[in-house]
Amino acid sequence: MSGADWRAINAATAFLAAVGILLALAFSRPWGERLPGWLVALPVWVGTGLLVPMLLLAPVLGPAAMNRDQEAGSPEFWFYEQILVMVSLVGIGIGLPVALAGYARARWPEALGGPLVCGEPVGGSRQLQTLLARVIAIGCVLLACVKGFWAAGGTVGLNADELDRRDLWWHMLSASASLWAFAGAWGILVLVSQRGTRRFLPPMAATWVSSGMLFSYAIYNLLTLTDMQKPSPELPIAGGLARDASAVLGVMMGITLLLVLHDRRRAVKGQG
Repeated sequence: MSGADWRAINAATAFLAAVGILLALAFSRPWGERLPGWLVALPVWVGTGLLVPMLLLAPVLGPAAMNRDQEAGSPEFWFYEQILVMVSLVGIGIGLPVALAGYARARWPEALGGPLVCGEPVGGSRQLQTLLARVIAIGCVLLACVKGFWAAGGTVGLNADELDRRDLWWHMLSASASLWAFAGAWGILVLVSQRGTRRFLPPMAATWVSSGMLFSYAIYNLLTLTDMQKPSPELPIAGGLARDASAVLGVMMGITLLLVLHDRRRAVKGQG
């Protein structure tokens, strides 16, 4: 606990906590609606991408993480601290999207409600969106298949000497990444093609969470390169490719979603 990695992760945690406090104030005070959009959207995008998928896994992964750390020889007090951490993560994972929904309804109502099809603005970027969405969907499906294969017990791309590192935590995170990659591929294709559902919110929410998840978990996986996280069972080149592809796909999906929202806002204002 005296190493630089330990101090760095605590400094990062304190910084993220400060960001969370500032976001809570921005969501609840009038001046919050005057902030630049990216200053609010970027940390919320990363936060929801990191925490919303974790909500489905927390009842299993919470106890699994505690048992794993105890087996690794962590101090006894760390068990109680982990309970507080899991409670806070679940609370923020629920509260952050709810607060975002209220904030977006006041500032960007077109991003939450209404039909999927709302017209095409003059000079829109539909062709670019279509190209990006197809590339993203192909990449997401490939990534989802790889992650799903590993989660199901496949060993291609894994280090034969490190297979015992495939604990419950690793299997569930791999399965979660696979499911959210599939969800992102569906969401971005529906948004761009404007076919597959009548309402805008379901594919928009799937795309938002999936893109944030792919990016934030790729950054989280960088911890496996330090002493703060167990080494991953993937071969370095396989793990690096999966991690980098996840980050790139998440950013590309987020940019495409912004293009969709930009055109949608122009179309809604034109109708008004």
